[in-house]
Amino acid sequence: MKNFIEVGKTEEEQVEQIKKWLKDNGLQIITGVALGFAAIWGWGAYQNYQDERSIQARTYYLSVASSPDNLSAFEELQNNYSDSDYAGQAALMMAKHAVDQQKYQQSLDYLLPLWQSESQFIGHIARIRSANVYLQMKNYDNALDALDVNNEGTFAGIYSSTRGDIHLANGNVDLAKQNYQNGLTQISTESDLLNLIKIKLNDLN
Repeated sequence: MKNFIEVGKTEEEQVEQIKKWLKDNGLQIITGVALGFAAIWGWGAYQNYQDERSIQARTYYLSVASSPDNLSAFEELQNNYSDSDYAGQAALMMAKHAVDQQKYQQSLDYLLPLWQSESQFIGHIARIRSANVYLQMKNYDNALDALDVNNEGTFAGIYSSTRGDIHLANGNVDLAKQNYQNGLTQISTESDLLNLIKIKLNDLN
């Protein structure tokens, strides 16, 4: 739309020009305003929908947390809220529950799909716990494979410590020491895991 007031016009001419501009462009103005309100309403409705989904997902997650045997709540999360972090967290919880019952393969069934989680936190936790499950099964090769990632990020120290546990269980003391020493340089000085690694190293010296 062009500018509707031209410099140099008299006041009467400017008034007539404004009237003409409104007549020519009124429909566009009304449409634009309507679309603006529609967009605002649409975004608000979408936000409400997302909030409701989050509340529902959290409700199912709390049901699983209070009773891991509540498979219907877990399945509801996986089937209808798989894009929620609650679904991944519930799977981690179910995997831990399976380990507590020494159902190691069942635990892996929960953990392995989480390796590709969009949440890096859940992905790393799933890999580390998988490695520990394989360690319990004395499947050392798969345990190490579970820890084979390109970017360990803030979990680097835990990865190194877990590798040390695997090598130690497999009789590779030198590799165990090497990984424990790596862990000492990667873990925060405020971490409880630091003292545990020091104890493991002292036991090997």
